Amino acid sequence: MASVRCKSIHVTRQFTTPDKLDSNRILTCPLTADVFLGLTVHQGNDTFPAVSITPHCEGKISITTMQPTDFSEAKWGTVVRQPQGHWAFVPHALPPQLSPTWDLTGQLSEADRALAELAGLARNLPNPGLLIGPFVRREAVLSSRIEGTQASLSDLFFFEAAGPSVRPSQGAPPDVREVANYVQALEYGLKRLQELPVSLRLIREIHAKLMEGVRGDHLTPGEFRRSQNWIGPPGCTLADATFVPPPPTQMMEALGAFEKFLHAPSPLPPLIRLALGHYQFEVVHPFLDGNGRIGRLLISLLLCHEGLLSQPLLYLSAFFERHRPEYYSRLLAVSRTGDWSAWIGFFLQGIASQSRDAIRRTGQLLALRQAYRKQFESARSSALLLRLVDDLFQAPVISIPVAAKRLKITQRSAGLNIMKLVDAGILAEVTGRERHRLFASQQIIRIVEATEADTNLGQPPTPKAPR
Repeated sequence: MASVRCKSIHVTRQFTTPDKLDSNRILTCPLTADVFLGLTVHQGNDTFPAVSITPHCEGKISITTMQPTDFSEAKWGTVVRQPQGHWAFVPHALPPQLSPTWDLTGQLSEADRALAELAGLARNLPNPGLLIGPFVRREAVLSSRIEGTQASLSDLFFFEAAGPSVRPSQGAPPDVREVANYVQALEYGLKRLQELPVSLRLIREIHAKLMEGVRGDHLTPGEFRRSQNWIGPPGCTLADATFVPPPPTQMMEALGAFEKFLHAPSPLPPLIRLALGHYQFEVVHPFLDGNGRIGRLLISLLLCHEGLLSQPLLYLSAFFERHRPEYYSRLLAVSRTGDWSAWIGFFLQGIASQSRDAIRRTGQLLALRQAYRKQFESARSSALLLRLVDDLFQAPVISIPVAAKRLKITQRSAGLNIMKLVDAGILAEVTGRERHRLFASQQIIRIVEATEADTNLGQPPTPKAPR
């Protein structure tokens, strides 16, 4: 005998079922219904707190909560039942026993080559910090987009250029504040690496920066969770979650092991270690909110911390966002079946793809900078104007007060130099206002904002001759 209890209308339907749940957790019964919400299925001594009934489909109830049967014997961890009736997954400590294949070796070699080329380019930049700003902001936008934010890179540039005193409450999408926090968290983490290794302490500090004053800031920013969280479709509950991370006690043990793995000497190649570490952080899910963004941010920090890059030019969020279903499925497959090879191969593919993308994008920006500088050097323009041109590659949307502050000049001098760039076709005023005007370099924004498929933009357009 099994019962289906519909909590919303306080009725219990009794029915008999000759068979147990099938492999897809579909329970067949002689019951006709339209839509039942909040169902609970009891079968024998088992309680399934998350079910949905197919509308207008007689006798089929789909159990959607995570179950031990989702996991094979090769799973990377243990599935533990909690007193509340749900199951949770506790991962093993890293590293796993890997069995390298020629395919994986080839993917590692390709990723190493592409990353080494990018690292060489970063070391030879005329100004090491010249292109960091746009790359960091592009990562902030794309990593946040994976979590559902709608802000664009242009939104972020305009939000930051406007300054706190003139940012309107309306106009910019509310998600922009979350993206701006990602920039601050990443920049803070890169600066803190000079004093502190990647550690649980640093991770908490970065999380506090990420969540400050935005949606989710009530969910204990900067503190590891003390309650159960879960992963699943938007609006799902613990009962119908696709995946349930470790309970708080086991979570802290897993985090301790994770930190030891980060600091322990290892014969594993650094990129393999990065792939392992990213999976482990995501599966532990130590915060009530912001886990995905922090996990992807850690990749950038570890690339610099491990000495693989001297400047933070490589970010994987663009790759993960383009292949979002595969990103999630590869992570889940490690937990369910222990399929490390597929996940590591996917991660290495992302390293190679985004390294090549960063090389192309950097080359286009450097070519555009050279064209701008050549134009003004030939016109015997002041060094101040050349400094303003370089500043655009760090922040391609600018205001007169911000330019004056950055260049340490008067607002009158800043305005005169900005108007020279407007006359040359490098900047354009974009607000149409008399006050609080903003000026944007659309050519720079176009290169930074382009998707991978559009990055082959050819030679930079020739700017107008200065008047």
